[in-house]
Amino acid sequence: MSDATAGLTPGLYKQLDFTVAAEHTAAHLGSGTVGVLSTPSMILFMEIAARQLLDEHLPEGFSSVGTRVDVRHKAAAPLKAEVQARAEIERVERLTVFLAVQCTFGDRLIGVGQHERFVIDVERFLKRASG
Repeated sequence: MSDATAGLTPGLYKQLDFTVAAEHTAAHLGSGTVGVLSTPSMILFMEIAARQLLDEHLPEGFSSVGTRVDVRHKAAAPLKAEVQARAEIERVERLTVFLAVQCTFGDRLIGVGQHERFVIDVERFLKRASG
């Protein structure tokens, strides 16, 4: 664990509510042909929950970037459905944070998996990214 990740402890979690809009559907994104929550949008909801969780506990000037996603999309959620995305810290190794993520629709688990995020010093990261 580094000083930047000192506030990130296993068990911390964040859950957010999302409404499935037309732009979140498989038909809109081209990842399918029907008007249900797309896998890319479900993953986005999970990543937003994970990023917000980390941002709440990182020092000023630090953020995180997603580096790995391993998710199973298990069930559909229709247009206008209210879904919940949850991210929970499982462990931290230096600057890498390992999270369990899931998405539910009512009492139905629609997605589950693992997500990794890397903690960055934003200023240094942007300098490196710009070449």
